[in-house]
Amino acid sequence: MAPGILAGRTVLELGSMIAAPFAAHILSQLGADVIKIEPPSGDTTRKLVRGGPSGTYIAYSRGKKSACLDLRSDEGQEILERLIANADIVLHNLSPGAARRLGLSYERCAKARPGIVYCHIKGYGPGPLEEEVASNPIAEAATGVMYSNRVDGRPSRLGPSYHDQFAGSYAVIAILSALLADEDDAARRNIELGLYETGLHVAARDLVGVQLKSQLLGRPEQEPSPEFSIPGYGAYETSDGRWIYLVMLTDEHWNRFCRAAGIASDPDLASLRQRRRQREAVEEMVRDAVRSATYDALAQRLTAAGVGHTEVLSADRVLEAPQAREPKKYTEFDFAGYAFAAPDLPLPAATAHGEAELPPPLLGEHTRELLARIGYGAGDIEALVAHGAAHDSDPHDELWARPAKAAE
Repeated sequence: MAPGILAGRTVLELGSMIAAPFAAHILSQLGADVIKIEPPSGDTTRKLVRGGPSGTYIAYSRGKKSACLDLRSDEGQEILERLIANADIVLHNLSPGAARRLGLSYERCAKARPGIVYCHIKGYGPGPLEEEVASNPIAEAATGVMYSNRVDGRPSRLGPSYHDQFAGSYAVIAILSALLADEDDAARRNIELGLYETGLHVAARDLVGVQLKSQLLGRPEQEPSPEFSIPGYGAYETSDGRWIYLVMLTDEHWNRFCRAAGIASDPDLASLRQRRRQREAVEEMVRDAVRSATYDALAQRLTAAGVGHTEVLSADRVLEAPQAREPKKYTEFDFAGYAFAAPDLPLPAATAHGEAELPPPLLGEHTRELLARIGYGAGDIEALVAHGAAHDSDPHDELWARPAKAAE
């Protein structure tokens, strides 16, 4: 199999939580050699589950190399300088203040390695809040997503950190664009991307939709997404206690569903406007039709009729689905005595195998190897570790606290 499209490129990731590590994960899947530079305390996601790595770390750090450095020390900064000089891309999501304290700027990176691509994922782009720190739920709250997502009337975050992942994806787009640009195009190689601005772009459809409806109705309108107001669109429970999600966007979708579910044609419900006027009756009709059948029986009829649907799956069942397994769309690996399966980037023609199939690294697992790669001798490496400027891993560390055994 051909190597990934970024084979031979080296990425320095100074990231925590999700946005930058997710971007570096994509770059790794595309074949880049990703070096994850971490402080002695490690990435925050190394300590989120029973004192050990979370799903975020395991899923998005597999195949990377870990160098554990104290960048507050002069020796740590010297190591960083050498690593930058041997890198093609520097990617981080440090706060603006932390980046300044560590001296991690485009100017420094470009001086150490002319032509380098530098990408800083920040909370906010240019503007009055550009020095502020922002996280995924803050982006949701500030861009209209949280307002309409409520639990018991209280605005709530979505759950998955999609805005972080969108920002990571946008960062990859910008990095690939910079790699394609002329070498002297410094403006493209100095990338700053705001989580807030990412959220604005993702919300564009809903923001414009609200503007449209407000002007059509002649009054302020807050409903962001028209799908959620369509009767018959959503999740319904079958007779065997499973949930099926129905897509009911158009009148033809409604007609197909009625044929599949055995609902008699009713001219008073022929158009979406008519069904909206009789929302409660339509919802009851759909609930009753779904409740009268097992999931498998109903799904078979819906498929035959061309009705969009799927089962609402819990996370522990997702990778058991035939579509996920045939062909296999995930990589299986062992890490710290446990078995995992992590979905892959769905671009097989562009991705690489090998490093990306390895488990995530222990904290500092590759520190010595990487120091040797950039010219440090064995004695120098021992001294750096002894002084605390660099740290290596302890393969005997137990990563997670195990639950206490029940009393017999």
